[in-house]
Amino acid sequence: MSLRNSLTIMVVDDMSVSRALVEQALDELGIRKVSFERDADTALKRLAASPVHLVLSDYNMPGMDGLTLLEALRLNASTQRIGFILMTGRPDKEIITRGHRLGMNNFITKPFTTPGLKTCIEKVVGSL
Repeated sequence: MSLRNSLTIMVVDDMSVSRALVEQALDELGIRKVSFERDADTALKRLAASPVHLVLSDYNMPGMDGLTLLEALRLNASTQRIGFILMTGRPDKEIITRGHRLGMNNFITKPFTTPGLKTCIEKVVGSL
């Protein structure tokens, strides 16, 4: 079984249009085991109960932002090894530095292309 067929991903983004664009890109890449959450609090609870291989999380969300979600994942034994890619329209140095300090595996700037997302994911999980 190829990696793209076994890889499980959770997309966390409060904007339905953004979730749909990520879903479309993942579908184009042949990645089918994808779940979606609108907020980081719900995502954290679901991930603690049932971890995935990779989280693609928006940075700017109400309540818990993407980096706070990352920090919570890294503090929990059942989720600390989940791959984490931050999606942001504002990749300023402070956000990226904090992300790396917290254990972010990669980041991608919005808007992105499907080939760009593929490259970003492959740097975390290996060749699709």
